[in-house]
Amino acid sequence: MSGSVSRGLTLAAIAGLLVALACALVVASLANINAAYVARSVVIYAGAALVIVGLARTHHRAPTFGAANTVTLLRVALVAGIASLVGEPASAPVAWLAAAGIALVAVLDGVDGWLARHRGEQSAFGARFDMETDAALILIVSLLVWRHEKAGAWVVACGLMRYAFVAAGWVLPWMAGPLRSTLRGKTVAIGQLAGLGAALLPVLHVPLATIVAAITLAALVWSFAVDIVWLKRQAG
Repeated sequence: MSGSVSRGLTLAAIAGLLVALACALVVASLANINAAYVARSVVIYAGAALVIVGLARTHHRAPTFGAANTVTLLRVALVAGIASLVGEPASAPVAWLAAAGIALVAVLDGVDGWLARHRGEQSAFGARFDMETDAALILIVSLLVWRHEKAGAWVVACGLMRYAFVAAGWVLPWMAGPLRSTLRGKTVAIGQLAGLGAALLPVLHVPLATIVAAITLAALVWSFAVDIVWLKRQAG
């Protein structure tokens, strides 16, 4: 890793730590939850940042860490704060703040993609970094929907399906092949956050929230099925 990449990565990691701390303090104050939440947020972010730094040192090939990857790392800081809410008792303030965090992460998801395209910072590392951040967030939001009793434990399948797909690729090599980028896949990915985020909102009560979550899961199952059939045909 070059010196410029190392400096950029270090500054981005520190900026993310400050964002994680500041957001956790604001959320703790607004939701009236104790300092343990702040500590969890910082620890989760720090652990994720250490993994990202390690992976960047071996897999990032660009001359700089880049603005797009920096924004993605800031998204990780926000995701850490949302993840920490899973350990809090279900309440309307927690649900509203989680939904606000989800919306902000979704907006920044568009920002880092725009930066990558317009600054010429697109890379395999950046694409994987972005995708894994999205996958982690979907798992976390599905856990929150379950914890807030908006749907049964089955809703967590929305978050686990991506990891089950990856694990299947270890057993069936043809499933580990590269996937094509499609409008269908992007739409379903956006729909996961929109659907689960909507189900989490306090104004959407059961059973309507459960129906929204079920539709979200059904769309994901259909999308994965299409991808699996395509990969099988490519292998054949």
